Amino acid sequence: TVLIRGSGVDTNVFFPLPEPTGTPLILLPARLLWDKGVGEFVAAARILKEKQVQARFILVGDPDSQNPECIPESKVTEWVNEGVIEAWGFQNNMHEVINQAAIICLPSYREGLPKALLEAASCGRPIVTNDVPGCREVVLDRKNGFLVPPKDVTALSTALERLIMDKNLRERMGAEGRRKVIREFSQEIIGAETMKVWEEVQH
Repeated sequence: TVLIRGSGVDTNVFFPLPEPTGTPLILLPARLLWDKGVGEFVAAARILKEKQVQARFILVGDPDSQNPECIPESKVTEWVNEGVIEAWGFQNNMHEVINQAAIICLPSYREGLPKALLEAASCGRPIVTNDVPGCREVVLDRKNGFLVPPKDVTALSTALERLIMDKNLRERMGAEGRRKVIREFSQEIIGAETMKVWEEVQH
């Protein structure tokens, strides 16, 4: 058995651009499902807004009505009307969307190897995610982001606040994430690993 981690990321498309000036954007790129940690993301956003931490919290993704974990659109509308988050829906230009963000957040309960986090790291963005299989393949805690315990809203909000308040830390972690992707997860590296397996099978 040979394990190849994911399908790789196009580092020429998902390329770092400088973080925009102004209020930092915190992005959760995922289908709108409870088990992606959307509820915890909203709760953390509420805590930080109550503390008057200046940031915008964005959901990017569509609902998945066929999934029992789907969040009702009425609930998303309620959060938007409350002013705690923004909902941008599905976006097909994710390299541009990620580069608008200061931080990428995915408090998912479980993942395979999340493409969204690979793309975020390739764009040089720091990541806050859960310490679960898949996510911890991409994020080394305190190196290119923070790993927090699943369903721990306090830990999530604390990690986000630390990054929101420290642009230098964001830049350092983002640069380390980019290096990690180029070293381990680029399309070229994953493609070469895949071809090596094919060649070994043929012989």
